[in-house]
Amino acid sequence: MRAGLLAAILLVTGCAGSYQAQPLTQKQTVRLEKELAGKVAGEPTACINRLPQSDLRVISDSVLLYRVSSRLIYRNDVIGRCTGLQRGDTLITQSYSSQICRGDIARVADLSVGTVTGSCALGDFIPYRTPSK
Repeated sequence: MRAGLLAAILLVTGCAGSYQAQPLTQKQTVRLEKELAGKVAGEPTACINRLPQSDLRVISDSVLLYRVSSRLIYRNDVIGRCTGLQRGDTLITQSYSSQICRGDIARVADLSVGTVTGSCALGDFIPYRTPSK
């Protein structure tokens, strides 16, 4: 009984806080800078509305951009790594409201063969806005 409890505690504590984001490549960094050029970062928020429909831009398997308009883009650094996004697999988010939020589970699927290729959780949404003139 004690050995089982100890194993469970070690498993949980081993997972807590152990994820390290993979750094962006030079090409990914250039693309991210181009997408966010002229915009200023705001305070992170836990959730964003699903509507109006946003355009998902994949920078890497761990950095996503949700383009709401030409003046507003949300950056999301996912928790974990959504393996397969860079090669064009589809992101499927699981949410139970009209918003997508930090902690919502996202799965990556190759729809041509019907398999899940990765999964992660969404992180905070950081708004990048074009400043008013």
